Amino acid sequence: MIDWQIDRTWTLFLDRDGVINKRIFGGYITTPNDFEFLPNAETAIAGFSKYFNRIIVVTNQQGIGKGLMTERNLFEIHSYMCDQIHLVGGKIDKCYFAPNLKGAEEDLRKPKPAMAEMAKFEFPEIQFEHSVMVGDTDSDILFGKNLGMKTVRIKTTEPISVEADLTLDQLSDLLKLL
Repeated sequence: MIDWQIDRTWTLFLDRDGVINKRIFGGYITTPNDFEFLPNAETAIAGFSKYFNRIIVVTNQQGIGKGLMTERNLFEIHSYMCDQIHLVGGKIDKCYFAPNLKGAEEDLRKPKPAMAEMAKFEFPEIQFEHSVMVGDTDSDILFGKNLGMKTVRIKTTEPISVEADLTLDQLSDLLKLL
């Protein structure tokens, strides 16, 4: 059990690749056919709906900036993901994405706060100090920490230089702790 006193006023922010679906190292998910849920991810998200008011996906997608996919491709992938989660009783309130390349002048990518600020604009009840960010990379954890969120890292093979509040094997492990 974690003692973060999470209730229905809290928001759950989720990274996508490496948290909800299998990440393609050195590549990109460009169609719904490339999207493969990680074990128990859909049912975990369904379970989170009982604990969190909002569930928001925040994902860096520079494959768009590289011309490897379009925003329409990404909407198809996110529609598929949300439909599959809905089928098991879960919901994602909104998916925010950063289409730009690293270092772009208008950089929406994590760890910068732009996607969280967009979520707060659309859902003004979001309070970052009553939010949890789940990710698998340092940029995900920094994103959460910089905004005052609790942070959860899903184990990865990538080198880690930023410690999260909690490290777990998979997303469903967080549900077991709530």
